[in-house]
Amino acid sequence: MVVVNQKGGVGKTTTAVNLAAALASGGLRVLLVDMDPQGNASTALGVDHRQGVRGTYEVLIEQDDMAWHVVPSPEAPLLSVLPATIDLAAAEIELVSIHGREHRLLDALRTYLQDHPHDYVILDCPPSLGLLTLNALVAAKEILIPIQCEYYALEGVSQLVRTINLVKGNLNDRLQVSTVVLTMFDGRTKLSSQVAEEVRRHFPTETLQAAIPRSVRVSEAPSYGQTVMSYSPGSPGADAYAAAAREIAVREGAH
Repeated sequence: MVVVNQKGGVGKTTTAVNLAAALASGGLRVLLVDMDPQGNASTALGVDHRQGVRGTYEVLIEQDDMAWHVVPSPEAPLLSVLPATIDLAAAEIELVSIHGREHRLLDALRTYLQDHPHDYVILDCPPSLGLLTLNALVAAKEILIPIQCEYYALEGVSQLVRTINLVKGNLNDRLQVSTVVLTMFDGRTKLSSQVAEEVRRHFPTETLQAAIPRSVRVSEAPSYGQTVMSYSPGSPGADAYAAAAREIAVREGAH
């Protein structure tokens, strides 16, 4: 499942890491692949991603075996991470001249999953539609789009859907938007409710019932190298992500 929205600040990485931790805490085996050179997902999952740490860059560019670099996350016993370092920024340029560049991640994942079965692989992308995101779209079966409950929320989503359709037509037939998560929802404001209504009209079956509230706890957690699930269990943000994870698991028929 690829978590993607080329618009920044919509709670993409926050959603990726908290859903990964919630699914893993529920007894499912989860791998998070950090595709963002900023490495924010690696940070939030308590995984070292200083320059020199090997991870996604080496898998994509040097074709290292993924198993060499996947590490366990302290957030949940069944959660592991392929970390991203700032080196990954160069991969965007280096991939341009490589033959079969769009399939690098797919090939690596297929090999890895043969010997390391997982219930979920979550791919966290940078806020752009470059070659790193394209690799994730080619490797994924499902797309999860976080949409924040603010002005212009759906602006950019139409561009994303066009890109998805291009990838579908040319590189990955099985790709589908399966899940939309409303983030930064504030039940006290009319705007949040209006945006939520509009998103549910656009994506009636894909939008989860659980909306993620605007929350200081959710924002603070990564600075402690944690998800909100472990930083503030029982908080509204943690409960909302747990509910979202349950909805996803039930939809997929996982228990």
